[in-house]
Amino acid sequence: MPDQFLIYGANGYTGELTARVAVEQGLRPILAGRNAAQVAALADRLGLPYRVAALDNAAALDALLHAVAVVLHCAGPFIYTAQPMVDACLRNRVHYLDITGEIAVFEALAARSDEAKRMGVMLLPGAGFDVVPSDCLAAHLARRLPSATRLTLGIRALGKLSRGTALTGVEALLRGEGGLVRKAGKLTPVPIAWKTRTIDFGKGPRPAVLMPWGDVATAYHSTGIPDVEVYMSFPPATVRAMQASRYVGWLARLPGVADLLRGRVRSGAPGPTDAERAQGLSLLWGRAEDDAGHAAEARLRTPEGYTLTALTSLLIVRKVLAGQVKPGYQTPSRAYGPDLILEIPGVERTDLNEAAV
Repeated sequence: MPDQFLIYGANGYTGELTARVAVEQGLRPILAGRNAAQVAALADRLGLPYRVAALDNAAALDALLHAVAVVLHCAGPFIYTAQPMVDACLRNRVHYLDITGEIAVFEALAARSDEAKRMGVMLLPGAGFDVVPSDCLAAHLARRLPSATRLTLGIRALGKLSRGTALTGVEALLRGEGGLVRKAGKLTPVPIAWKTRTIDFGKGPRPAVLMPWGDVATAYHSTGIPDVEVYMSFPPATVRAMQASRYVGWLARLPGVADLLRGRVRSGAPGPTDAERAQGLSLLWGRAEDDAGHAAEARLRTPEGYTLTALTSLLIVRKVLAGQVKPGYQTPSRAYGPDLILEIPGVERTDLNEAAV
């Protein structure tokens, strides 16, 4: 197997950050994307090789993947970009990683698990902040309470959004997507910001709102727990805006308004600066419960989300290059265990109670 790996979307905010961290770690990824000038400029700054291909050109993608062992796909929104890259990876027997948090992408790749197994290819979406820390927390709680039937996760990310993340959110709004929970093993639509609850992430109780985070898809695959809800802590004004979108979201889907929203996002800063990322952090909480009244709770404290994405995705790349691969669709914890997140410097996990035996 070749020892090369490729970062597609390297000229985007998270792709460039990941490429820089890779070089700091002594790795030499191939940089790739569709914008030849931007990819070439970044490759020149970092002293790395590069390739250029558009996702709608199957022949170019096949050439892109020549002598590559694993792709780290960083070009979203993945609801539009994942399928052509996955198709190419399967054709060329290349392992696929991405940094999506989009439930539809997780479920689409899970449906291709048997196909990937036949090709000896691992499909592991969500190799970044979405969903490595929360997925590992879910699997840890399930390990502590194997009888669990309900899982609740909470996330508080202290830091700014990148342009790509914001654009993914806008596209979800334009598609009219609401909330999702997992109920009896099935993805179940609910209104956006449908429920709130108070969560102590370790700094005192804070309000959090129900969100369609990626773990609504992945936690079920990782743990088998049939009921899953995920909450995020936002400023009150943000929560009010999400709740209002239930009634006026149709306005955003008008052609002129949609273009205005996309334009405002694209004209903004690419993402947090290095100094801002260094000041940020992420806090996670989880609780698993069973029908007998037993429960297990835990917290995670991690670096800022984009920093963590670079670190976790590259950690998984290293494992793939070392031959630690499980063909088929995988979640981070299914492939590498609940303690994968603890391999990242600065991560702390705290168990809050003892599960009944």
